[in-house]
Amino acid sequence: MGASQTNVQLQPSVQSRPRSLWHNRDFLFLWTGSILSNFGFQIYLIALPLLIYDMTQSALAMSTMRAIDFFPNIFIGMIAGVIVDRYHRKWVMSMTTLVRIITLGGIIYLLYVEHIELWHLYILGFILSAAGYTFGNSHHSVLPQIISKQQLTAANAKLSFVDTLINMIGPGIAGFLIAIYSYQVSFTVFLVCLCLVFLFVQLTHIPAPDTRSKQGQTSLWMEMKEGIDALWVNKMLLTPTIVVLFINLASSLVIGVLIFYAADWLHASEKQIGLMYSMGAVGGLLGSLCIPVLRKRYGRGQIYVWCLFLEGISYVVLVLSQTWWMVGISLLIRVFSITMSNIVYFTIRQELTPNHLLGRVAGTSSMLMKLALPLGLFLSGIWAEFLPIKLLFVTSMSMVFLMFLFLRRHPFAAFQ
Repeated sequence: MGASQTNVQLQPSVQSRPRSLWHNRDFLFLWTGSILSNFGFQIYLIALPLLIYDMTQSALAMSTMRAIDFFPNIFIGMIAGVIVDRYHRKWVMSMTTLVRIITLGGIIYLLYVEHIELWHLYILGFILSAAGYTFGNSHHSVLPQIISKQQLTAANAKLSFVDTLINMIGPGIAGFLIAIYSYQVSFTVFLVCLCLVFLFVQLTHIPAPDTRSKQGQTSLWMEMKEGIDALWVNKMLLTPTIVVLFINLASSLVIGVLIFYAADWLHASEKQIGLMYSMGAVGGLLGSLCIPVLRKRYGRGQIYVWCLFLEGISYVVLVLSQTWWMVGISLLIRVFSITMSNIVYFTIRQELTPNHLLGRVAGTSSMLMKLALPLGLFLSGIWAEFLPIKLLFVTSMSMVFLMFLFLRRHPFAAFQ
């Protein structure tokens, strides 16, 4: 009788939530913060490797920085998941934003006093990435707390839509700021965005953590093991996670040297590189628009599988590229497919994982998916110093098509 009364009491709170995401104040605050964070990060993402290129003219130095950006996913992924599940997620988002503000301020200061060195960027870049990763994990875990489960696909599509819209203009603005002003100005824009993110996090009402996460605080390892076990038994989530591990290995052989390839081999300018990445953002925008329509007609497994095929086609275009705009077309196709597959994956993870475990499952799955990225980035940097870069593109293309053939025959392809 008591359990029945509890269910009756809980039900109205769920039904009382606004049916439209546009009327959900907390979602709009969270979304606005995400927009600002992504806008600033896109500028940072272009400015940092170009700064390293100006300092070193080395593909290895650039790819090493990209590898360092992914280290937090591997070394602190599960620990970050425990933090997100153990503590109030609003506090986690606030503290990680403050860490990013302080760290980025350090980079700007070193640039202004002209004492910046490569090892400074490596250390501060790692801290910035670690805080950003933990913030992203918490953001992902908060979403099911402030909207209904039925709204998750639409919410993820909206988040992706605006993020990719920002991606269209962010790299172009970065190239403009660097060419006309300086790296200091570019990083300062990111700093201002992070300050605004902190403000919007404070305005967002985020429920307290599930009490079950507090009861499970026996040890750090036991809490991490709960996340591992939850992922392991969820075959509909584990299968695409393992596939993405290999897809990311293929991707890492390319992304670490792509700006170097455009600047050094194709002689693209900063503005052209910015436009090149903006073309990729157009693909992401189209992908976020298409996924709600495709979801009405096809199962999520089927959509995910054919996204892999499209990603393989993007590598074919990259292998044949002779100009910066051909690389842009390759990025357009690739980001189009990745955007749709990411929305499918994130929604499955949010729907099928209990919220008190979501931080740890997200941390564990993210760690697995990006396990091969640093290795691929280091290999690509060394390869680019001595061997033809296009052989890397061919290798990546082959790996993606193999994953497509594997997943096409797997039961996951029939997942609805």
